[in-house]
Amino acid sequence: MMQFFFNLTLAFRAIRTNRLRSVLTIAIIGIGIMALVGILTAIEVMKQSVYTNFSSMGVNSFQIINEVIKKKSHRGRRMSEEKNITYDEAKAFRERFTFPGTVGISVNGSDVATVHFRSEKTNPNVHITGVEETYLTATDTKLDAGRNFSVSEIQSGSYTCILGNGVAKKLFKRDINAAINQVVSVGDIKYRVVGIMESKGGSMVMDNDNMVIIPLNTARALYGGGSSYLITVIVPDVKMKDFAAEEAEGLFRVIRKLPLGASNNFSITQNNDLVSIVMDSIKYIRWAAVIIGIITLLGSVIGLMNIMLVSVAERTREIGVSKALGARSSTIKRQFLTESIMISLMGGVSGVILGMLMGNIVGLFFNMGFVVPWLWISLGVTLCAIVGVISGIYPAIKASKLDPIVALRYE
Repeated sequence: MMQFFFNLTLAFRAIRTNRLRSVLTIAIIGIGIMALVGILTAIEVMKQSVYTNFSSMGVNSFQIINEVIKKKSHRGRRMSEEKNITYDEAKAFRERFTFPGTVGISVNGSDVATVHFRSEKTNPNVHITGVEETYLTATDTKLDAGRNFSVSEIQSGSYTCILGNGVAKKLFKRDINAAINQVVSVGDIKYRVVGIMESKGGSMVMDNDNMVIIPLNTARALYGGGSSYLITVIVPDVKMKDFAAEEAEGLFRVIRKLPLGASNNFSITQNNDLVSIVMDSIKYIRWAAVIIGIITLLGSVIGLMNIMLVSVAERTREIGVSKALGARSSTIKRQFLTESIMISLMGGVSGVILGMLMGNIVGLFFNMGFVVPWLWISLGVTLCAIVGVISGIYPAIKASKLDPIVALRYE
């Protein structure tokens, strides 16, 4: 133990003596680890955002969409085909679906709407969605103020709306409760506000706060019947979801009059299906981060080894004096190896801290909490220790084999 602390003392002295050179080496290693840990931390933040986003759609629900996602094309890319789901098909499904659960229908009205209230207005990027009264339940959306649409408002196509939290804050500033029963304009159409959705923040799919929902029949009348409708099925127990999805698939094939053996021209999507698609894309980013980190660390190995060889050359006389005073070759070897590992770990620790902070900056855009990727931190520190050993082993061996008589003559 005394020998270990003695080696640490000598390593600190050597680093302090060659301060500029040591700082540059630490910076090279730190940048490599920062890039690796930073990107991987950002990926962890994005993964949490994906899971949070899709779980907010309702863990006990699934959707029937018009897009048919093929697993892989001949080039390894995901391809898609579309055949719009009409309102009559969606309505027929709701009427004929007998499995225990609730069926909701929604349709996208516009993605480029502008919402006005007196002198205030939003950017022209608000999402307008026509929904039924089951929408809030299906998407696990709660209200900060006001109420849900009534059945009569849905059926009559009334000009009422529920504002996303971000839209409400833009138009009514801090007092979003004042929005209830006010009249806002979406384009040229006026709506009475009946509710304000709670804040969900932005996600990789869409900004849930930057939307306005209106009754389904209102959206049909304003935006026409050419859009594809989304069918959402909510079951009372998540264990029933797979069985309900199979029955829904069979029923919708009948509604679309697909012959036996024909492929579906629609898709049944669940949260785990959508997550797997996004995760497939994210894994390529992770591999790119690992490759970047490995390349940078290879440069760090070369740079640190060069620094240690220069250090051996500069301290040849010191090594000769140590050997003349009785220091063993193994002692000299441990001294230089300790110095190399210490420089590498100092770079690694600084890189891990900076990388973790930079990665969590991404979390600010997704409204996620602070993420500490212990796995990647451990990996980064371990890699730095390995870099220190690899970089220092050859210079340490070279220093330990110096002839003390020749070393004492060195100028």
